[in-house]
This record gives sequence, structure tokens and C-alpha cells, in this order.
Amino acid sequence: MARLHALGLATLITSAVFPAIAQEFKSGDITIDKPWSRATPKGADVAAGYLVIHNNGATSDKLVGGAADFAGKLEIHEMSMDNGIMRMRELKSGLEIPSHGEVKLGPKGYHIMFTNLKQPLKKGESVKANLTFEHVGSIPVVFDVGGIGDTGPGGSTKPEGSMKGMKM
Repeated sequence: MARLHALGLATLITSAVFPAIAQEFKSGDITIDKPWSRATPKGADVAAGYLVIHNNGATSDKLVGGAADFAGKLEIHEMSMDNGIMRMRELKSGLEIPSHGEVKLGPKGYHIMFTNLKQPLKKGESVKANLTFEHVGSIPVVFDVGGIGDTGPGGSTKPEGSMKGMKM
């Protein structure tokens, strides 16, 4: 009995020290890691999704779109700096995922834009989407929703800088 109690205590300590590992989603040679989004304020019409896409195949693939239960539209976007002004644009032809490579989608760079939200995203919930790739097709993904100011999965809230002057 004492041995069983010690095993339970060890499991509890281990789970407290090592956070839960983010889910992976896979189809063919494409693996999607750490999908997350931020909570949205009441009345917000848009949200962004972030993740890492790995292509373990010998040929490139392309993220070309998708759909989400909680949004009217899903688009692939890029943010960039142009003469000190942050700009955002839709990548209408998609986002290339190189063979044997990876592409990170995160704040201040490539990201998924969810528009026409059907309800606000709330911290702690998970939301479902399907991402569509040119070769492997559709991959169902679950985005974990963090806090409004989070800059990474799992609740990181490092300052991310100003978006003053951003043009769309």
C-alpha cells in the first residue's frame, strides 16, 4: 500500500513539473504541432491561429486554406515590416511547406486568420478547424485557446511589442 501511495505521489510530482505535451496532428508527410490561439474580447470579429507545420516528405506541400466551426472563414496571412509599418496580407496562393522542412506560424509572422467569429474565443477552451493542404488534403486540428496577451502556447505572456501603425 505504501508503495502504491509513493507511485501516485511520484506521478503527481512529475505531472506538476512537466507540463502536458501539446497535441500533434498528422496526415501523410505533414505533421502539425502546438496549435494555439488567443482569447478574444467580447465583440471581436477575428482571431488568429498559430502552429508549426513539419513536412517529412521528399516533395513540398502547400497550406491552401481550411474551415473552422467557430468562424465564417479561414485565411492564411503574413505579417511583415515595411519602412517601420507592420503590414498584414492574405496569402491567396497558400503557404509553401518545403520538403524535409518546417514553417512556424506565430505572432508577427505567418498565421491563420479566422474571420466572422460566431462566438468569442475563451481562455482554456479548445476550438476545431480543418486545414487544407494541396497534396495531403484536409487535416483536422484542435487549437488550444490561451489568454489575450499570450505570445506562445501554454500561456507565455512576454511582451510582444506594439502593432501601432499596422496597415491591412
